[in-house]
Amino acid sequence: MHIITKSRLVDFWDKHPNSQAGLWGWYKRARLATWDSLNDLRTVFPSADTVESLVVFNISGNKYRLITLVDYKYQKVFIRAVLTHAEYDKESWKDDPWFK
Repeated sequence: MHIITKSRLVDFWDKHPNSQAGLWGWYKRARLATWDSLNDLRTVFPSADTVESLVVFNISGNKYRLITLVDYKYQKVFIRAVLTHAEYDKESWKDDPWFK
């Protein structure tokens, strides 16, 4: 998968250093993957879930949430947001135009 863009991960782990190992692990596994469906994705990340058009990953034992748009046809993952669990619970990320 082509990850767009890794810099969002780096920006987040610069602010939240404890997230770096989990996000880096996700990145390494995701960029080597080929997913044709959510079922394929869940073979690598079983706890991933969909919320509308987005795929949400639990990172570092559910301390962080990675919100993405996965384009299975073109093999791309668009990183929409990286949030702490508390930020995720506020649901302001649902204002993202990609959500609907």
